[in-house]
Amino acid sequence: MKSRVAWVSAAMLFAWWCAAPLAPVFAQAAATATAPKITAKIDGEYGYWLPSNIAKQSYAHQGDYLNNLLHWFMAILFVAWGIFFVYCLIRFRSRPGHRANSQLPHAKISKYAEVGVAIFEGVLLIGLAIPAWAAVKNDIPTADRNPLRVRVIGEQFQWTFHYSGADGVFGKTAAAKVDTATNPAGLDKADPHAADDIVVGEFHIPVDRPIICDISSKDVIHSFFVPVLRVKQDAVPGMRIPIWFEAGRTGNYEVACAQLCGNNHYSMRALMVIQTAAEFEEWLKVKSAPPEEFDEDEL
Repeated sequence: MKSRVAWVSAAMLFAWWCAAPLAPVFAQAAATATAPKITAKIDGEYGYWLPSNIAKQSYAHQGDYLNNLLHWFMAILFVAWGIFFVYCLIRFRSRPGHRANSQLPHAKISKYAEVGVAIFEGVLLIGLAIPAWAAVKNDIPTADRNPLRVRVIGEQFQWTFHYSGADGVFGKTAAAKVDTATNPAGLDKADPHAADDIVVGEFHIPVDRPIICDISSKDVIHSFFVPVLRVKQDAVPGMRIPIWFEAGRTGNYEVACAQLCGNNHYSMRALMVIQTAAEFEEWLKVKSAPPEEFDEDEL
């Protein structure tokens, strides 16, 4: 009986090992089937592995390198421990004429292996993970690099993007003035700096220019996630958290929410349009222009 249970366990472990790589494919298919459609064609490659990396900031490439290294490391550990597990099932199986040895083993190989794994993990943490995280939080672009600052506001279930407009100064905002339909950013219309502010549901940024996003939330915890830029930052109510990045390629990409934020979490998507500098300035000009007034006598 014990031998049969051991063989069934080994078979289940092998089946899981074979099926695990297909999980991202099934997850992506489910998301595509249930999520609302974005009319624009989404660029980039979303295949079996990570989506294409169009970021220019150093931490994006450090993160990819660390992720690949960790996957190879865990694959080696998985295969090694799997082989050892199967060996133990066969070598120490219950059978007539054999009794279990109650004496503790004194093997040095396992100790050396554990020490080696601990050293390798320390190198990964100190040599790769901490420098990448420091670049995210400490290397925020300074004024001499002319960064574009955008306020990103999450709410159930949409993203709102707030630009300062032509004057480069954000208008005042207040929670009491928030109206999801007419004033999602809570702009104070009495503030002269708010006159040319742009509040939209699409995320437009220029290519080859640093972007600083101030992430906030109106209700619950969301997570601003742009896979192709390797950007992910929680949006926490009552806080404004900066995150920075720089895109190296134009095109249409997707902004998602990476935090389960309610029943319609799957629908919290937005289109990110990366444009040339000239195209972005033209977009700002069009969006900052006051609405046209019509003379009733001419109609």
